[in-house]
Amino acid sequence: MSSLAIQLISTDFDGTLHAEFENPPVPKDLEQQIAELQRQGAKWIINTGRDLSSLMESLARARLSIWPDYLGLVEREIYIREGHDYHPCKPWNDACTQDHALLFERVRPDVAGLMEWVHARHEATLYEDAFSPLCMIAANNQEADAIMKHLEDYCRSVPNLTVVRNDIYARFSHIKYDKGTVVAEVARQLGVSRERIFAAGDHLNDLPMLNGNHAGMMAAPANAIPEVQALMKTTGGFLATEPWGHGVAQALEHYLRSGPSRPAT
Repeated sequence: MSSLAIQLISTDFDGTLHAEFENPPVPKDLEQQIAELQRQGAKWIINTGRDLSSLMESLARARLSIWPDYLGLVEREIYIREGHDYHPCKPWNDACTQDHALLFERVRPDVAGLMEWVHARHEATLYEDAFSPLCMIAANNQEADAIMKHLEDYCRSVPNLTVVRNDIYARFSHIKYDKGTVVAEVARQLGVSRERIFAAGDHLNDLPMLNGNHAGMMAAPANAIPEVQALMKTTGGFLATEPWGHGVAQALEHYLRSGPSRPAT
């Protein structure tokens, strides 16, 4: 695998690899590109904010002929494919679970007050799930912006706490874990250098794997939000002219020809 230009492929799922309203939701040319890279020895990780059941349901409906070698779930957990099943990467996931449990023990007494502040001013839905004591679904992006400012202000008062956002959705998380550190850990396990890693994403929670610290080949489809598009310009990443998976296919072709990104001067 040492001679392969791309040895690890990290793709966001929704809006990057997969578009629910497209037929097929994952373009056939992208599927074929990834299949060929896997055949040559490259590994593929779907790096998503979804949990396991949600992702597996959508993958099954997409009827792909290929399967990722790794899953990065809820921007923190790692699962490894063994045969037809995915199994947790225990050392990483156990440490992740413990770090979040300790952090959220500190946060939980403040959640009621945070919810009260939001409910007094906004229409957002707030709830607790298995991954965060406070999750948000805002009514729109303007409301999400306002709530995020308040939550980010709160995070500055709690060491290691951050809030991860994707569109109108958000949840608390430990700063040690994000899509970038997930990529870095998988690369460490595989012995893959940063320069041989391709990462593609379209939204706010993808920024940590697109900032150039963990991947030498960064890409965004044409539908990426302005913050992601701006990052592509500053890091020398590839901004596709095509949306969704079509843009990822375009980016893979680009990097297979040209090699790693070079920051803009």
